[in-house]
Amino acid sequence: MLFDTHVHLNAEQFDEDLEEVISRAREAGVEKMVVVGFDRPTINRAMELIEQYEFLYASIGWHPVDAIDMKDEDLAWIEELSNHPKVVAIGEMGLDYHWDKSPKDVQKEVFRKQIHLAKKVKLPIIIHNRDATQDIVDILREEGAEEVGGIMHCFSGSPEIAQECVDMNFYISLGGPVTFKNAKKPKEVAKEIPLEKLLIETDCPYLAPHPNRGKRNEPAYVKLVAEQIAELKEVSLEEVENITTENAKKLFNIN
Repeated sequence: MLFDTHVHLNAEQFDEDLEEVISRAREAGVEKMVVVGFDRPTINRAMELIEQYEFLYASIGWHPVDAIDMKDEDLAWIEELSNHPKVVAIGEMGLDYHWDKSPKDVQKEVFRKQIHLAKKVKLPIIIHNRDATQDIVDILREEGAEEVGGIMHCFSGSPEIAQECVDMNFYISLGGPVTFKNAKKPKEVAKEIPLEKLLIETDCPYLAPHPNRGKRNEPAYVKLVAEQIAELKEVSLEEVENITTENAKKLFNIN
């Protein structure tokens, strides 16, 4: 069985055929999924979906690109929703220096506030990182994020940085890029980080794995990620499926 730890089934790309997408995921052996909400509309939709499907869970937070839009009442609202038994993490949160909508200092402040919230409500965090690795690692360390731990989502850094994150109580999550021919770093990370510290994800509808690269991604394709990791680690697919699923259940406190 597979556990896709990061899906955006709450995205408009799935409005037309959500039932079919979920059905294909179940057929591919995807047992559970975490739907990630990162602003008001996507959080609302994530909360609807977890009520509708027993095998869906939610992570709720505020995306760094939109940090400038977050108000104190948004944070209070996230805290309130985090009491729901199927909300299993806070995020995605972090830093994104690729887009310049939100100034870096605003992103950092919103990131720190969400770490504080996660510690308060005792939930792990899901980290979004784009072109901001060192600042993210520094903030996680300064804020004592290892107390709750979490996920380095769609990790693209070096094995050395991955190990630093593992030492801070974080799992390394690999997605579609690990299947790309030219993706040297994710492949090295897959080889070097122990399976007990890895998770798998699609980040659908984005980052579809080979041979579907460039198309809409969907949860069924998480199996392609698991297959690639099995090949790189020279272990069976079943072992990758079982261990990454157990890792996710342990982190999200799902029995």
